[in-house]
Amino acid sequence: MSRVEGYVPFRGLRTWYRVVGDGEEPGKLPVLCLHGGPGATHDYLESLEALAETGRRAIFYDQVGCGRSDLGDKSLWTVETYVEEVGAVRRELGLDRVHVFGNSWGGMLGMEYALTQPDGLASLVVASSPASMRQWVAEANRLRAELPEDVQRTLEEHEAAGTTDSAEYEEACEVFYRRHVCRVEEWPDSVLRSFQWIAEHGEVYRYMNGPSEFHVVGTIKDWDITARLGEIRVPTLVVSGEFDEATPAINRTVSEGIPRAESVIYGNASHMAHVEDTAGYVALLDGFFSRVEAA
Repeated sequence: MSRVEGYVPFRGLRTWYRVVGDGEEPGKLPVLCLHGGPGATHDYLESLEALAETGRRAIFYDQVGCGRSDLGDKSLWTVETYVEEVGAVRRELGLDRVHVFGNSWGGMLGMEYALTQPDGLASLVVASSPASMRQWVAEANRLRAELPEDVQRTLEEHEAAGTTDSAEYEEACEVFYRRHVCRVEEWPDSVLRSFQWIAEHGEVYRYMNGPSEFHVVGTIKDWDITARLGEIRVPTLVVSGEFDEATPAINRTVSEGIPRAESVIYGNASHMAHVEDTAGYVALLDGFFSRVEAA
């Protein structure tokens, strides 16, 4: 199976990409995968390279400010920039008709992109993503209240003191992450690389989101497209894990807001169901894409 890497030009910078697969089988379309954060990297989505085994190319890229792409500056770290970048990647790679998959922030980005009514968007997968950051924070803090009391106390003390960059705060966050972000006992190298990137180069994450998944104080803290979900006109799959920080309540808000959207709560999984059960998750996506392509 071939893997081609390169850069596409974007606003005077370079966006790094990888295309996996040898082309599409008749009637099948490529899948463009949008990573989370904001400010993470594509690495934790690498298990979805298995989509190429279903007869479709799988395309990944690092958003500007992330991973192998150029950093830019904070004037570029906006929702509008990242929506424009999706279009630039499609144009430069000749993705005339395409499925778009987005996980977490990537699903938020995917919905924002769909709202621009782009030509050739065959379908959208919103994977573990909110339509409202206020609902996200409310649900994350509901889950946080179920953590051991000493963990909660550590989180609260460091947030109050402004010491969220301390090792103690990060260790307390990891208790939450292992319950609601990635539940496999040994995190694979692909997941560790994305977390390491945020720890070492997390300017975009901290600027747009904040220091953690539940302490959201960045520029997207008031982001909300709930009232516009009805404008999304493409076939859409909304999938969340049973133990996901993007809870079933968040899934309902998104799936009930998008006309005729399919909703799946993925059993015994969390925010990275694609890592926790790659074969089953890819089969779910392949089934959805195949139904869209056959329609």
